[in-house]
Amino acid sequence: MMNEKQKFAKLLAEHPEIRRPAYFRRPHWTRRNFFQILGSGVAGAFLTREAQAATCAAENVTTLNTAKNVIFVLMAGAPSHVDTFDFKMTNGVTPSAANPATINGIDWPVGILPNLANHLDDIAIVRSLQAHALVHSLGQTWVQIGRNPAAALGNIAPNIGSIVALEKAAERKPSDVLPTFLGLNSDGAVGSGYLDASFAPFKYNPSAGGLPDTTNSFGQARFNEMLATLHTEDDPLRVNSPLGKPAEDMNGFYNAAQSLMYNPQVQSVFTYSSSDSARYGNSSFGNALVIAKQAIGAGMGTRFVQVTVGGWDMHVNIYGPNFQVTQGTNIFTLGKTFDAALGALISDLKSAGLLASTLVIAMGEFGRTPNFTAAQGRDHYPVQFAMFAGGGVSGGKVIGQTSANGSQIVEPGWSQNRPVNAEDIEATIYSAMGINWTNVCYNDPFHRGFEYVPQSNGPDYWVPINELFS
Repeated sequence: MMNEKQKFAKLLAEHPEIRRPAYFRRPHWTRRNFFQILGSGVAGAFLTREAQAATCAAENVTTLNTAKNVIFVLMAGAPSHVDTFDFKMTNGVTPSAANPATINGIDWPVGILPNLANHLDDIAIVRSLQAHALVHSLGQTWVQIGRNPAAALGNIAPNIGSIVALEKAAERKPSDVLPTFLGLNSDGAVGSGYLDASFAPFKYNPSAGGLPDTTNSFGQARFNEMLATLHTEDDPLRVNSPLGKPAEDMNGFYNAAQSLMYNPQVQSVFTYSSSDSARYGNSSFGNALVIAKQAIGAGMGTRFVQVTVGGWDMHVNIYGPNFQVTQGTNIFTLGKTFDAALGALISDLKSAGLLASTLVIAMGEFGRTPNFTAAQGRDHYPVQFAMFAGGGVSGGKVIGQTSANGSQIVEPGWSQNRPVNAEDIEATIYSAMGINWTNVCYNDPFHRGFEYVPQSNGPDYWVPINELFS
């Protein structure tokens, strides 16, 4: 008799279409796939969501429903909590250039994160967050899917953004031509798992030239002529097709792809000026946040943006070689790159009236050792932070407290009276977006029931951090 693992392996062998590579080899969509994915998503959104809902069950809970959009910043490599959002000044170790100050009761490294020092009234910090795993690939996947990637359904679990895309599909309007889920500088982002590919992230690495492949070499007039000829020839097979839903979905794909082409509004979302780039710090991360802001602000269908900023894995020379804080990639140089971009994003969202409806989250996959190593760096450590802003979050607060050196969580600071986990962050995102985090859907290929937030410890264990919003 086969055990569960053997059954799962047999299922994947029989149905290779549901297989995803392991967590360290996630597939990604090319720019050409953009049209394919988006088209199928628009064509099948309502049917897919209704079919999904018919297979789901949930507890009767009240969601926060405070946010319309999410910008999730993954600080890949795991930033040092004790040098950033849970700052601890260590005599003889922390350079004076960190310029620590206490601002509104919050200890802050002004020399590392100067712009965010001006936004402490807008942000909330969770300092009682604890990671489950200390391996980069595993941890980064964990925070994107809100569960153990090595668990039974971990290999088919969708990205949190894919669940948001699924849940918000019925809200898409005909004018919503942008993908619901956008991944910027996020080639390693987890995809849609067992869900339809229409809910996967559209992955794009921003460039000043904007999104390519939105025009045709024959020119717009000739392209429209060819498209009209195509419709004349095979519309009977596309509309109310005798070939059934697949052909009708393909028709939707073509129509959606056409709406993206020669669309100046689409191109303006993916284009940025040199002044925009400069305001956000002249970095790839800053450029990605410019695009994130524009995609959200355009109101053309994007609801979840994942942006990745790497380089935080500082085992060596975290303060620069021989404490030369301006040399190389270190907590000062990368911190200021991060700070300039995120500070500008918060400012722009606020001035545009979008911060109140846009939940901004920044976190890594784990933290770093409070103890300074012989290599003048910090190693992997489970205690970490998460930063929240907008989307109904009450700024100016800190949830949780760590010990004097940041090695232990001494006060969780929230209703569950335990450390916060990635699953709680996931539940918080869903609740803020008006999504029932207790949903269990029985259309997964293994027919176990896919839980939006894992319930292995009981349905009331991993829950939203409501204290962020009060």
